[in-house]
Amino acid sequence: MEDKKNFELLYEGKAKKVYKFDEQKLLIKFKDDVTAFNGLKKDQILNKGKINKKISKFFFEMLNKEGINTHYINDYDENSFVAKWTDLIPLEVIVRNYTAGSFCKRYGVKKGLIFDYPLIEFSLKNDELGDPMITKDAVLLLKVTTEDILDEITSISKKVNDILSDYLKSKGIILVDFKLEFGISKNDNKVTLIDEISPDTCRFWDANTMESLDKDVYREEKGDLLNAYEVLLGRLDI
Repeated sequence: MEDKKNFELLYEGKAKKVYKFDEQKLLIKFKDDVTAFNGLKKDQILNKGKINKKISKFFFEMLNKEGINTHYINDYDENSFVAKWTDLIPLEVIVRNYTAGSFCKRYGVKKGLIFDYPLIEFSLKNDELGDPMITKDAVLLLKVTTEDILDEITSISKKVNDILSDYLKSKGIILVDFKLEFGISKNDNKVTLIDEISPDTCRFWDANTMESLDKDVYREEKGDLLNAYEVLLGRLDI
């Protein structure tokens, strides 16, 4: 395999590096870095990147088989996979099935209340502004994207929630909430699910103990993060 040193580094985020693979594909490398509170808390945890890559690959492959258009193409190495090159839509889509995290702080409600139906929220993907929450009308008035694309993103997000929730329920895991990102594929101009689906971007609770199997272990200093990720990995069909 070609060394990643020979690929052009296009972007480095908190948890991943993105390289140019060719004119239509990217190489996504998962790092061992872990951050919380917009980067105010950060560490390196050996093998975290490998686990997140395995879990993201697994979920993207599952979603591809279910007809969801994702950026995942194929495996590359233990920390990386090849993905479609997309133009980022600068929004984060948050899907919530239970109350947790910032939602509880915003509205003064206790953790763990189940919603009657999934709540879809949006935040503007902008590190300098701290990824502020944004309404649908504000998205459209600021021309972040079009109404048709926003509706498609919302529809895809609900389908992803149904697919992942049903699968995880069979493994004794509750999908509490999660973040999705989208782009427009350079190859076919289609709305495409991108980024990652991992315990860095989702809240997973053990259905019996309600213990976290995600980054809340790190945020809230509730134990060993890598152990929690390994427990999650062991519960999946990987």
